[in-house]
Amino acid sequence: MTTLLDVLQPRGFVHDVTPGLADRLTRGPVAGYVGFDPTADSLHVGNLVPVMGLAWLQRTGGTPVIVVGGGTGMVGDPSGKRAERPILTVEEIDHNLARIRRQLEQFVSFEGGNAARVRNNADWLRHLGLMEFLRDTGKHFTVNYMLQKDAVKSRMESGISFTEFSYMLVQAYDFWHLWRTDRCELQMGGSDQWGNITAGTELVARREGGQAHGLTFPLLTTASGGKFGKSEAGNVWLDPAKTSPYRFYQFWLQAEDADAERLLKFFTFLPLEEIAAVVAELRADPSRRAAQRRLAEDVTTRVHGAATTHGVISASRLLFGGQDLAAADASVFAILAGEIPTTTVPPSTLGTLGIVDALVSAGLAASKAEARRGIQQGGFSLNGAVVPSADRILSPADLLGGGFLLLQKGKRNYALLDCRG
Repeated sequence: MTTLLDVLQPRGFVHDVTPGLADRLTRGPVAGYVGFDPTADSLHVGNLVPVMGLAWLQRTGGTPVIVVGGGTGMVGDPSGKRAERPILTVEEIDHNLARIRRQLEQFVSFEGGNAARVRNNADWLRHLGLMEFLRDTGKHFTVNYMLQKDAVKSRMESGISFTEFSYMLVQAYDFWHLWRTDRCELQMGGSDQWGNITAGTELVARREGGQAHGLTFPLLTTASGGKFGKSEAGNVWLDPAKTSPYRFYQFWLQAEDADAERLLKFFTFLPLEEIAAVVAELRADPSRRAAQRRLAEDVTTRVHGAATTHGVISASRLLFGGQDLAAADASVFAILAGEIPTTTVPPSTLGTLGIVDALVSAGLAASKAEARRGIQQGGFSLNGAVVPSADRILSPADLLGGGFLLLQKGKRNYALLDCRG
């Protein structure tokens, strides 16, 4: 039987495991959980490491338990944070967790014998009395034990509130509760969660005499040393309203060569043999970016669907070559309209609108004189063809995709005219 560790370790997915987990997995599948912080209404690509961990757990026969922190979100986890998190209202948390749940449904199955389960820890934490918590949980941990945890030690100089100091015990209570109600034996998370996870295994052992396990994943950084999951605009979100599918695809496509193999192992379900083959293609001809294209297509399809990914790839090829402009439909140009400067032009002006005025209107030339000089130098293109003369008049016959004109200055500056009316 292939166990979870058999799959994750060759992919570089394992940072720490508690003693005995490997033996436990050989005796059969387990239920395991990951907690998600609801301080935003969308997951971002940095969250996908534990999400993939849950997906692999299910694929190896285990039962994924998704815990959305509607209760712990009212406290805030200090792990990896230099300052206190803002405390959200109950209404904000409930809104965010509903959105996050819908995104998680794209990665794990909620059907079958080991169907994924969703739990909101607000269901047991919001009604938990302080005296009950101190009696049944707090008494099992010394202050010295808690001070040794990295999440606490890292904040001692700058200061940490009692609320955040107590977070470790609240998360430990979560693990104990899930062990009791869902027979959940495993908690997974990033390596910065190790202290919180082992506090949970300790509580299960002390209160129940049972054995629970922890598994953490490495925190990803890029080959250049940057934090994975960030673009120039900030977080790369799964929500298409926050990060467009086009930019989401481009994020993966622009991965450094040195990162491509690791990202394929982490964020796709491709067999290791197939990953090795596509990485070999990359090394043989880096200019084709075979590994990055495979990565971008795979992850974007999973998050946004095959149809959207097809449109995104077509839009990308329109700008960077490899796509016949005349064959692109309106949906492809609609994607481009959200990514490059787009100006609306009344269709009635076609037949009288000159290319010089169009270039100025689109913002590719600051003045008519600049547009004329650029055209004389062969620096502007219309629908992929160099504009031959400043006297060129735009006509309905030039329209692409049912109503668009694509203008280009040099190699990298594009603008779109939307002439659909």
